[in-house]
Amino acid sequence: MSLFQRLKKRMAGEAAEEEAKQGAKESGENEQGRQEERRASLSSRFREGLAKTRSSFSEAMNELFAQYREVNEDFFEELEEILISSDVGVETVMEIIDELRNESLLKNIRTTEKLTPLITEKMAEKLDRTGEDSKLNMNPDGMTVMLFVGVNGVGKTTTIGKMAHQMKAEGKKVVLAAGDTFRAGAIEQLEGWGERAGVDVIKQQAGSDPAAVIYDAIKSAKSRQADVLLCDTAGRLQNKVNLMNELAKVKRVITREIPEAPHEVLLVLDATTGQNAMSQAKTFREATEVSGIILTKLDGTAKGGIVMAIRNELNIPVKMVGLGEKLDDLQPFEAEDFVYGLFKDMIEQAPADAEDR
Repeated sequence: MSLFQRLKKRMAGEAAEEEAKQGAKESGENEQGRQEERRASLSSRFREGLAKTRSSFSEAMNELFAQYREVNEDFFEELEEILISSDVGVETVMEIIDELRNESLLKNIRTTEKLTPLITEKMAEKLDRTGEDSKLNMNPDGMTVMLFVGVNGVGKTTTIGKMAHQMKAEGKKVVLAAGDTFRAGAIEQLEGWGERAGVDVIKQQAGSDPAAVIYDAIKSAKSRQADVLLCDTAGRLQNKVNLMNELAKVKRVITREIPEAPHEVLLVLDATTGQNAMSQAKTFREATEVSGIILTKLDGTAKGGIVMAIRNELNIPVKMVGLGEKLDDLQPFEAEDFVYGLFKDMIEQAPADAEDR
């Protein structure tokens, strides 16, 4: 079954799932029912979080399909402009358009209506092209250490706080390291999140050596028998050499104390900054080995296509996305949920037999 067919079936089954969920509640709610409810809740969050992007994208696509009934070069040029304006990224857009041109010829697709499933498939492939696991890498044999990097203002400290809250709710013992010793108020902000999440925060005075803070945090987390240590870092980008040296020093300290750590180096990016997020990602990728990306404020932009550009052009998996301001609005990234949230209106309007015509 193709992705388009799965999404079409999923849409048709949403009402039935809601009925089943209600029935499970009335009958005592077994584990399977709870899992289905969690899955439906996650899918719903993606739909709600991508509302701005979907509305903008669907409006542009509806106008495009209304203007062009037949697949031709003018149609592809207009589609190219729509995708680029959605921050999908020029390189990624060129790949998608070329593949659509080739496959529409091979499959003899002549109407734009019939091209909808193919557009959905191609964009999904760019998000999940390597089949990599987008789940967070947790250490099964001891404490997990995660290093968070990113410029000031992207929501890095807030993301750490939300993750601490979620992990604590899962029964994990979490410790936070206040490694951003340069930004005014950064330590106090992390302390506030620590109090809110009910977890310990290891800190030193403002202006202290970040590597020394991380070293103390590792020692303290070990003594507390913590399951997870989440490390904040400074987000200054004025001097790339200083940034690289600082992050390299922090990583050396972590690896010296725990050889296989850090288990994740997570780059936090603000989705509302569009292509600026791409340039930040490139800079941090040069400065350190980024293992995954957390994209915040996805609900606040009409250009959620930046997810595709980052995933496809930088080949770094998107692991978490921020879909709102609530504590539980930081969610694991799922390519299919993202595509569903983005294309829901198009899928809904497409005939059930669109792929067979």
